[in-house]
Amino acid sequence: MATFAEITRHHDPDPDENPWVHRPPAPAPVRIVPYDPDWPRRYRDLAARIRTALGPAALDLEHVGSTSVAGLAAKDVIDIDLTVADPRAEHTYVPPLERLGYVLTIREPSFHEHRCLTLAEPRVNLHVYGPDCPEAIRHRLFRDWLRTHPDDRERYQKAKLAAVPGGGTVMDYNARKQQTIRDIYDRMFRAAGML
Repeated sequence: MATFAEITRHHDPDPDENPWVHRPPAPAPVRIVPYDPDWPRRYRDLAARIRTALGPAALDLEHVGSTSVAGLAAKDVIDIDLTVADPRAEHTYVPPLERLGYVLTIREPSFHEHRCLTLAEPRVNLHVYGPDCPEAIRHRLFRDWLRTHPDDRERYQKAKLAAVPGGGTVMDYNARKQQTIRDIYDRMFRAAGML
């Protein structure tokens, strides 16, 4: 079971680790669109296909990220957290997901053994973690906080929109909104008595 200290710690991957399984994607402009009420249905359809493909290897699936928060503008990409027994055992989940069209793009041993598979259509980032992973817990807590705290949801949306004009990669965009995210995490953790 993850401790409060593990959950509240901002953990970054090893900067010397090359996470790309093949090569980094070409820079593409980040486009934020208004909330789409179809996103939850899209997630349910994707999750059903993943569960069918993986069977008992899929311990849990969660719709996370901005598309999981009603009313929040987002990139038109569904983020899903998949929990498996051991992300390092790629043979247990990657081949069935590849048959669905997913491509293993990121492998980050230094970041909770995180793996990310992408789907081109519809666009999906499928994040793979092990049981009780602090990062997956953080994703769920952040989603649920934004769903119930409209002021922080609005603050986060403004930060996202302000981060777009800088250009560069998605990682550059993420870096520009990171301080707002960490400020919200701090409020959330303090409200939950975790700090």
